Parts: sequence; C-alpha cells; structure tokens
Amino acid sequence: MDRSASLPSSPSLPTPEPAESARASALSRAERFVWLTARVLEQRRFAYHFLGGGAEAVETALTAHLGTDGGYGHALDPDLRGPVSQPPHAVHALRVLDGIGRCGGQRVERLCRYLTSVSTPDGALPVCHPSPHGYPAAPWVPAADEPRGDLLTTGPVVGLLHRNEVWHAWLFRATDFCWAAVTALAEGGAAARPYEVAAAVAFLDGVPDRARAEAAAERLGRRVREERLILPQPASGPAEEHPSAPGPCAPLQVHDIARTPGSAARRWFTDAEVERSLDALVAAQQEDGGWPAPRRGWTPGATLEWRSVATVEALLTLRAYGRRI
Repeated sequence: MDRSASLPSSPSLPTPEPAESARASALSRAERFVWLTARVLEQRRFAYHFLGGGAEAVETALTAHLGTDGGYGHALDPDLRGPVSQPPHAVHALRVLDGIGRCGGQRVERLCRYLTSVSTPDGALPVCHPSPHGYPAAPWVPAADEPRGDLLTTGPVVGLLHRNEVWHAWLFRATDFCWAAVTALAEGGAAARPYEVAAAVAFLDGVPDRARAEAAAERLGRRVREERLILPQPASGPAEEHPSAPGPCAPLQVHDIARTPGSAARRWFTDAEVERSLDALVAAQQEDGGWPAPRRGWTPGATLEWRSVATVEALLTLRAYGRRI
C-alpha cells in the first residue's frame, strides 16, 4: 500500500522570485558575516544603516577609539595599531560620524584641535604623525621624522568637515592646501595615483565653493580618463592578484571613486561603466557573506577588520545607487 497517498497534502507555498531571493540572501549573508566577525563599531554601523539601530550606539562604539587629545587611535584604521591618535583614524571617524548625521558638536571641535596640533607647517595633515612608541603598523605606512602634508589624509578630512558645515580656524589653511594639491593633480603638475584622486574627490564633494569644485572636477576627470587612472573595466580579486597595481591596494574601480550618484566624479564615467562596476561589486561578495579587504594582508586581524569595513561600505554604495540588496 502506498502510505503517501493517505497523507494530507501540504499547503502550497509561494515560490520567491529568483532575483528577490538572491537580493535577500546577499543582505542576510552579509549580516551573518558582520555578527560573526566584525568589530563592535561595524556591527553598530550595520545595525544603524540596515536594521533601524540608533546613532547613539554607533557613537558609543566610536568613543572606544577616542584619545585624550581629541583624536582617534586604537586601530580605528586597521593598518595602524596601538592607542596613538593618527590622521588616518580621523578620516575614518569622520566618515562614520557623517554617515549617522553626527559630524558636529564638541566631539568634532576637539578633533579639530587635535588636527591643528599635528598639522605640518603648510597647514595640512601628514599621512602618519611620528610616534615615539613604535606601535605596529602596516609596512607601507610612512614613518618620516619630519612628515609632509598630504592630500591623502587632508582632502577627506577637509571635505567631510565642510560637508557638515563645520567651521574651525584650522580649516582655512588646510582648505588652501587642498585647492593647490587638487589643481596640481588636475593640471598635470603632480604625479597622480588613484588614491590621491579619491582623496581629491572627497575634498571636491564637500567643499562649499561648488562652481570652483565642478570646474576642478572636470579638469581632473579629463586627466583620469586620458591616463586611465581608474579602471572603467572592473578588475576582480584582491590586491595580491594585481601585481601591477602600485602600493598595498587593488586597482580602484569606478564605484571606489564615485561612491554616490551625486559625487563630482560620477560624470567621468558612462552609465554602462558605472553599471559594470556595480555588477562587479555585487559579484565580489564572498561565500561567507563578507566583501574582500581592500588592502594587502599584513596581519590576520587587520585583514578581518578591513573586510568588515569593506562589507558595510559595499552595502552602502549599492544602496546609494539604487541596487536592491
């Protein structure tokens, strides 16, 4: 006797559309990766941006990296270990605060005082300020006794402060430094590397003189296209798979430069190039749900921390461009 014939039939369940299922799976896999591996800060950021969490929780997690000098340390930028405040940590902190709408108040006032204290004579920020303690750092982090001002750190900091209408005496000379550096990049008066272009865009996206910013972005965009500084055809894989890429990072792609549709760099690329870059970003999600680290691995802990940061940033970029995640 066929016993199955006597069993009650199961109610039919709606079959999810494949595309809908894939999108839900991508976000749920990323969520599992974040809860499984991420620092508290990235967990709180994920909860804020995608689960309706509160901004206060993000600020509390960020405060764990705050130093007594008003700057940030404690490996907020995973390539710099130890408690000492450094400019790259300030870049990271401001991006976090900007993302939750809390880039202002006494916290940022104290940070500006720290930035003033570590500025070079030209009013800019070095990539790394000398520390007498010798805490571990990635091998590519410069360790000059007399560091020079650099657009890599100054551009994003100044752009984010202007974007949030923060006014501080330090900003005047730092803004002049950025304009001079961006002009040199745009007009070919300085050697250009992709990450310097990204720093220039971060400055141009926030600076209040929009007419001047758009003109500078147009000139810089022409150089980027002519010299192919940014890959319009997406590359795949981590930095180790691209030995021709200078420095510790994989080649930058379109979505790394034009992080939102409103960026000054968006007009440098065609719609098709943007879509291909976003497709590559979607495809880069790994089996465990996270995105790959944007830097070469130099210690397992830093690599895992970078992956958590990259995962949150990838999801934010995809959402900014209207990709359902």
